[in-house]
Amino acid sequence: MAAMVYAMAYIDLIFRARSAYLEGKKYLEWNAHPELKKAYYEEVFAQREKEIEADFKAGRLTPAEEKEKIDLAQFREQERISESSLKYAYVWFQTAVKLFSPPESRWVKLSRQEMPKTLALWKKELDARHIAYQDYMFE
Repeated sequence: MAAMVYAMAYIDLIFRARSAYLEGKKYLEWNAHPELKKAYYEEVFAQREKEIEADFKAGRLTPAEEKEKIDLAQFREQERISESSLKYAYVWFQTAVKLFSPPESRWVKLSRQEMPKTLALWKKELDARHIAYQDYMFE
């Protein structure tokens, strides 16, 4: 019984590390191709806008509430698009390494390899934006 619980936990950690690594790679891809990130969040906004309009048509929202919710959704979309993809990539790789190891799975090893490169790119981005930072902030 204990061996089964241990095996299930082991497998769960491997899958979680894989998921974190793949999220990190997605954000790295978005950094290289910001149009993909923009298209993704525009689709999220369009879906949310449809939900809000459906609520309005069903009588669950007043016109003022509908406008407020759409404005908020649009603001969130713009914020997500403007946020640093490198920051999120680094955090996802860091998550795989710090939270989902041991075991030292393939995904943890790959994340550990990506972390220094991603951090260097993120620091360059921060420097270019003239944003002050200290190394302890990345831990």
